[in-house]
Amino acid sequence: MACTKQCVPFRGTKEQEAALREAIDLLKDTKGALMPIMQKAQEIYGYLPIEVQTMISDEMGIPLEKIYGVSTFYSQFVLQPRGQYHISVCLGTACYVKGSGDILKKLEELLGIANGECTPDGKFSLDSCRCVGACGLAPVMMINDEVYGKLTVDEIAGILEKY
Repeated sequence: MACTKQCVPFRGTKEQEAALREAIDLLKDTKGALMPIMQKAQEIYGYLPIEVQTMISDEMGIPLEKIYGVSTFYSQFVLQPRGQYHISVCLGTACYVKGSGDILKKLEELLGIANGECTPDGKFSLDSCRCVGACGLAPVMMINDEVYGKLTVDEIAGILEKY
């Protein structure tokens, strides 16, 4: 499968696979089990790569297209791994008007990844969001749970250096 985004190799362990198979065995005969199994899989792996979706498909006898459809429909599911430091840039109206689009572009440039991707070393992942509820601090980005507000493009490199 060709990647349109930067690929981070799947690094699942035998322990993770055993935990997922156990969860599937426990839940698969329950009505409406797909969502709870997918949630458990994401809890185990941190995201739902195609390898994990295929395992769920094979174990449950559900077409892979259906599992992929569910995983892309619900925003709770993540198809790319998240970095140790997850950066989220607010693109809500207040932030965007005050330059958050430029903040996002600078992060993409410095990290060498696009919105929605993870650095190959797994250190940083980058996503945009619609609002973090800190409009008075616009433009805003978060790194994990740390909020950075009233940002300028010139501050971004220094902030990244902390991590």
